[in-house]
Amino acid sequence: MSENRNVRAKRKFCRMDSVAVRLERLKREVQKDWRRKWRQKLRKAAPANAAEWRALGAQVLSAIGQVALIIALPFAVLVRGSVFIYEHGTRSVWLAVLTAAVLTAGVVTAYAVWIARKFTKRGGRGGRALVMPLAKWVALPLVVFYCSYSLLYLANVNAKAGPVRAYYRSVHPLLRLALSTLILVDRDMLITDTGRVPEDYGRMGLPANSRTRHYKQADGWIHAVDLRTTGRGFIKNRGVQVYFWLMGFDTRRHVGTADHLHVELN
Repeated sequence: MSENRNVRAKRKFCRMDSVAVRLERLKREVQKDWRRKWRQKLRKAAPANAAEWRALGAQVLSAIGQVALIIALPFAVLVRGSVFIYEHGTRSVWLAVLTAAVLTAGVVTAYAVWIARKFTKRGGRGGRALVMPLAKWVALPLVVFYCSYSLLYLANVNAKAGPVRAYYRSVHPLLRLALSTLILVDRDMLITDTGRVPEDYGRMGLPANSRTRHYKQADGWIHAVDLRTTGRGFIKNRGVQVYFWLMGFDTRRHVGTADHLHVELN
């Protein structure tokens, strides 16, 4: 009797093992068929000639450009908007920052409403009902946090020495906003100089410059910083210079104690 039970158990085990083998074989066949179908689809979708490859490349570049523009727009509104308002509207730096921040919050709110409508499929009045909650609980907190972070904090890795960080909060707020925004995409950017006093020129072996914007200006802010250019490559340095120019700052590449990019606010 016991021997019969053992025989039945072995047969049952063999049947289960056979089923497992068949399932594994079926799984491999399905995967193989799936890969074959995808290869066929890719071959059909692939460009057939140089003209189609160029068209595909243009589409990819256009898509990348659109995504980059969407990401960059809120930061551009905040930085360029505040500089523009400061230079052509009010000379109150905090009013300029506040106005640009409100405009930036509007852009972020529009993004948040668009995303929310995509997920909730709410349009018309339903979409408009999302505006105030998203502005209050998403856009405004994000903008306030980013402005506070930019105006108050500079990481050690982005400052050449302790005095640079010590002077950081004396740098003009608009310049601090621009610097922090650049650091988001250029993590190894290094600020080599911020504020100065006349005695610093003697220590650097340079003649004193009474008109430098590295001194505190009449409004109580330092209007200039120097950025390291050595070892960073032509394209990266030129990109940084173009960025500050687009944001409304003056830039000069020159040599004092070392090759650097001078950035200043008028």
